[in-house]
Amino acid sequence: MIAGVGAGGLALAISACGGSAETPAATAPDAGGQSSAPQSGSPQSSAPQAGGALAKTADIPVGGGTVFKDQKVVVTQPTAGEFKAFSAICTHKGCPVGSVADGAIVCPCHGSKFNIADGSVADGPADKPLAAQQIKVEGDQITLA
Repeated sequence: MIAGVGAGGLALAISACGGSAETPAATAPDAGGQSSAPQSGSPQSSAPQAGGALAKTADIPVGGGTVFKDQKVVVTQPTAGEFKAFSAICTHKGCPVGSVADGAIVCPCHGSKFNIADGSVADGPADKPLAAQQIKVEGDQITLA
């Protein structure tokens, strides 16, 4: 019986650290705390997949941005015609950022704010910038690179 519990604990530990390559069977035991556990590890591991269409350039406001929750990316337009993209996972505790307001990417969990031009921390408690993501702007389309 102890061996069975040990193997179950090992499977749970592997699923908690596995990232996006997990199979549904590996994630089944983690039904209770799935909202924060996968995100609290490494924000880098949740990078969006390349080639995905995100938006039209007109959908991203100048001096603001848009959070794409499913792709875990936030696209900003600090100045007219300049588009930037960052991970939408806060570097403080791994919560998804919630909005872009007043020139900042805002995390609703603990109030961290990040600069829309470079992802740097504008207001803590986060102390690391959001990771830059690669996008392509072709014509009026923004896609993941």
